[in-house]
Amino acid sequence: MQHVRPAGTGTGVAALDVAAVSHSYGQKQALRDVSFSIAPGTFAVLLGLNGAGKTTLFSLISHLYDTRHGAIRIFGHDISRAPGEALRRLGIVFQARTLDLDLSVYQNLSYHTSLHGIGSAEARRRIDAVLETVEMAGRLHDKARSLSGGQMRRIEIARALLHRPPLLLLDEATVGLDVQSRAGILANVRSLVKTEGISAFWATHLIDEVDESDHAVVLVEGNLVANASVSDIVRSTGTKNIGEAFSTLNPRKTSPAMQEPS
Repeated sequence: MQHVRPAGTGTGVAALDVAAVSHSYGQKQALRDVSFSIAPGTFAVLLGLNGAGKTTLFSLISHLYDTRHGAIRIFGHDISRAPGEALRRLGIVFQARTLDLDLSVYQNLSYHTSLHGIGSAEARRRIDAVLETVEMAGRLHDKARSLSGGQMRRIEIARALLHRPPLLLLDEATVGLDVQSRAGILANVRSLVKTEGISAFWATHLIDEVDESDHAVVLVEGNLVANASVSDIVRSTGTKNIGEAFSTLNPRKTSPAMQEPS
């Protein structure tokens, strides 16, 4: 199996460092003084109900929104002061589908390599490698519209890996998919973290996507209410599992365990 190696990450630097970040839409405050960090080589979950502030936070991390209050650093590079260096280390899978359905898998991926200034020969090597990594090697010349929802998601993950980022950001990556597709994509990303040494920050509102070994960042109505390993969060709340722990941390809302993908 070919491997996708992340770009140089430095030593002893957090993969993602969010420091005292707040964000408002007019009078509505979406995030309030949120601070946490994610270590390199970690699978971390951003857990919260719809409307908790997950997409706002991801929009700030990916520099779609300006960070006006607080600071965000990706492997030590401030997203506001050095956006090029920070974003070069970030691969993003957005919640909305972003493939061009009229193009082939190869055309979708080669366009991305062109944007990153990767030459054609090297681009083909990287495309072959990432498609093997996400178990889609046989679909190189298929039109994107011929793929299932889960297969499209795998191609989007492959595309996010082409420039070899050490941090992968996934915003509700399994939304709208069936249970089997969801499980397969989640397992694939966890495997990437384990075998390739990348970091992944996975936003979800679904409790069954959270593993006891994960690091969890929990948002409730824009407030950070937990930032620890899942097992530590369960222990500190005196509960039996992360579903019960989340209900304890957010008693006024329905637990994500009761939510369905939307």
